[in-house]
Amino acid sequence: MPSNKLKSVDFEVHGDVQGVFFRKYTRDTARAHSCVGSVSNTYRGTVIGVVQGLPENVEFMKRWLQTTGSPMSDIEKCVFTNEREITALQYQSFKIR
Repeated sequence: MPSNKLKSVDFEVHGDVQGVFFRKYTRDTARAHSCVGSVSNTYRGTVIGVVQGLPENVEFMKRWLQTTGSPMSDIEKCVFTNEREITALQYQSFKIR
């Protein structure tokens, strides 16, 4: 039985992740797994964001960000920071910034 606890994690994806619809696929996958947060490109050529939701859904997104991404992306690594339990979601949906 899933717990009612919520989880939040920040991420930065390195590799060939800009210009390959990475943000769109991240948004669509997060929404399909009932996660909220945001995703954006950086000037360093990486993609950063935050994912929030039920722990099992956030864990799914972490695996997806590390191994799958968009079909044309080439992920070198994904760094997760600020992983924590939260009491309420800080976003209403998952948005591209």
